[in-house]
Amino acid sequence: MASEYAIIDIETTGGRANQHKITEIAIVVHDGQKVLDTYETLLDPERPIPTAITHITGITDDMVRGQPKFYEVAKKIVEMTKGRIFVAHNVRFDYGFIREEFKRLGYTFSRKQLCTVRLARKVFPELRSYALGNLIKYFKIKVDARHRAMADTMATVELFEMMMAEQNGESEATDFINRGVKESKLPHGITLEYLHSLPDQPGVYYMHDKKGEVLYVGKSINIRKRIMEHFTDQTRKAAILQKKTATISTEVTGSELIALLLESHEIKVLSPEVNKAQRVKYFPYVIHQAENEEGYITFEVKSPKAKQRKELNIINEFGKITHARGALEAATLEFELCKKLMNIEPATGACFYYSIKKCHGACAGIESAEEYNERANEAIEKLSVVLDGNFFVFDDGRFPGEKSVVAVEDGEYLGFGYFDEDVFTGSVEELLETIKSYKSNPEVKRIIKRFMSDKKGLKIVKW
Repeated sequence: MASEYAIIDIETTGGRANQHKITEIAIVVHDGQKVLDTYETLLDPERPIPTAITHITGITDDMVRGQPKFYEVAKKIVEMTKGRIFVAHNVRFDYGFIREEFKRLGYTFSRKQLCTVRLARKVFPELRSYALGNLIKYFKIKVDARHRAMADTMATVELFEMMMAEQNGESEATDFINRGVKESKLPHGITLEYLHSLPDQPGVYYMHDKKGEVLYVGKSINIRKRIMEHFTDQTRKAAILQKKTATISTEVTGSELIALLLESHEIKVLSPEVNKAQRVKYFPYVIHQAENEEGYITFEVKSPKAKQRKELNIINEFGKITHARGALEAATLEFELCKKLMNIEPATGACFYYSIKKCHGACAGIESAEEYNERANEAIEKLSVVLDGNFFVFDDGRFPGEKSVVAVEDGEYLGFGYFDEDVFTGSVEELLETIKSYKSNPEVKRIIKRFMSDKKGLKIVKW
């Protein structure tokens, strides 16, 4: 375990790192027993501080006017944290803001981290609350000015010293820093230092065996964290990776959507030993929709031949019949549809769901086609992987000033690429030139559609 720590607290203009800025930072360098160095400064956030925030911190626009901007103290922060463990109370908040500030400068800030909230829960399990304010009261820690960076940092320092002095404090801290990974159990050639050096950004990772063959391809919004989890998991898959992994390679994508699309492609091309679910290259089973003589929308799972496909109104395709039937069953339950009209039960009499009041009676002529079809159309929207027309999906790039773009043409996935915002003119032709071509299939269309539905803030532009 590293012998020195950078214990940090910040104040900000709000709660979201990608939207708000830091107004004050304090750093205390500590060796686990005593303070070695301190640093604090107000920062000009280059935007107004909301009144509600001023009420909490006491920091006003006048106080930060003329203070250094983040880029002016960035070198100092790097120097004081380099080679040290980044410690904070709710470390995700402080670390996330500082990393985002560096990202705006085009610098990747990466440090080992320790959260004193999580450590306190382990070391002092009997407490009712682990909020800093409540811990200050419980342990009678003297604080001159709550919600000011140095005051809160010094309170965290005192709490940290108390925890490290406990019998299990240092071992629990080590466990958190290394995310539970025991170096003695790592494969030959994979060290904790190496794992800590991996990127903590979105992307795809490849775990190779001794011959260099790819054992496993995965994706994550935090590559380092996910790989370390593989070395602590107790699953059969994890056991294979823990035994056979010799080297790891990574590709940062900047975007979770791009990571998902690249992962899907790489698994199909490489057919890694441990990946199984996404190896499917063919999708012979379909869910299609129709309308019966009474005007009710119906669904059915089929495995049609090429000529038959053209005659069906297909809304989704699957590699396995169990996946197709599972999706149809889930939609039936979620939207309270009729098993008879979903072609899950034989078409005689009322369906079983009607007897347990999960079907509204379309199969018994009680619910009208108009009422039933409202829910059926919702199910179609949920099940469908059909992409309409031509459009681009824009997301984050791999570094500041860069954007990623996914292209869809005539409802088919074309691929993805990256472009520099500063030189982009806005033309469709220019965007298409950045696109690296990838094969379209139902799986990638499902990824794109789900991501468009679930993720707010994505920019989608038709062309």
